[in-house]
Amino acid sequence: MQKSGRSEHLYALALILPFVLVYLVWFVYPTIKMVQLSFTDAPLIGDGNWVGAKNYIKLLNDRLFRAAVWNTSYFVLLTVIPNTLIGLAIALMVSRLKGFLQSAILAAFFLPYVLPVSVVYLIWQWVLDLQYGIAQYGFEAVLGRRVPVFRAIPWFLPTVAWVTIWWTNGFNVLLYLAGLRAISPEIYEAAALDGANRWDQFRRITWPLIWPITVLVLTIQLILQLKIFDQVYLYSIGGRVDATMTMVQYIYKSAFVQNHGGYGAAAATVLFAIVVVFSILQYQLLRARGER
Repeated sequence: MQKSGRSEHLYALALILPFVLVYLVWFVYPTIKMVQLSFTDAPLIGDGNWVGAKNYIKLLNDRLFRAAVWNTSYFVLLTVIPNTLIGLAIALMVSRLKGFLQSAILAAFFLPYVLPVSVVYLIWQWVLDLQYGIAQYGFEAVLGRRVPVFRAIPWFLPTVAWVTIWWTNGFNVLLYLAGLRAISPEIYEAAALDGANRWDQFRRITWPLIWPITVLVLTIQLILQLKIFDQVYLYSIGGRVDATMTMVQYIYKSAFVQNHGGYGAAAATVLFAIVVVFSILQYQLLRARGER
């Protein structure tokens, strides 16, 4: 029995070893090197001198970095919770459909998720174009004028947030739909016999049982939106880039445009710490709430 147990452990180790090696080479090692680089004045390629915490002190005093932190935080507020709630609402509606109609509508909602960011950019650039965009007719009907949403600072991040929700919501719908299908119909039938209406069924049955899915969706959305770059970068081309800059854009500008590798690594380390801390805190708080 001891030999059998030892062989099982060796077999399990052989199975996970490739993943561990890839994880160490492609994640742990680059992360350690990034942290080391953040304490130097190195360019993007090459060695530099040790400067201690100078890069981090400079970050705290940089107005543009503070603006990037604010813009990223604002974007997270605009996307994480709305994206989650919209995904849940769509999943609840789709789950009531049957057969081909359900498959067709689910495919329609999931289709944007498989599109590359360049295609998403072109679609909404055309839809919201100031001169011939079809969405401008709606702005004219409500506001009485056309709105340059990608050039007006107050409109920029909310518009990009809307595009992001449209683009990524299909994955949330898929997760929620899987969670809803895991709930036994017999539970709803028993609740209906006890006189529970649809709202009571959702509040007492559906919401508690899909809470783990909600925790997962919120955590994934938080991580993704803290690292927002593509959409903001593309839509800000030709506009006031500094006013709408996010943290990943700031890192890109510092390291790849200005060739300040050490300083860019310091900004990347701060973002990495924020993602880890907030993801862990949110996950633990949401899980603890679900266990109560």
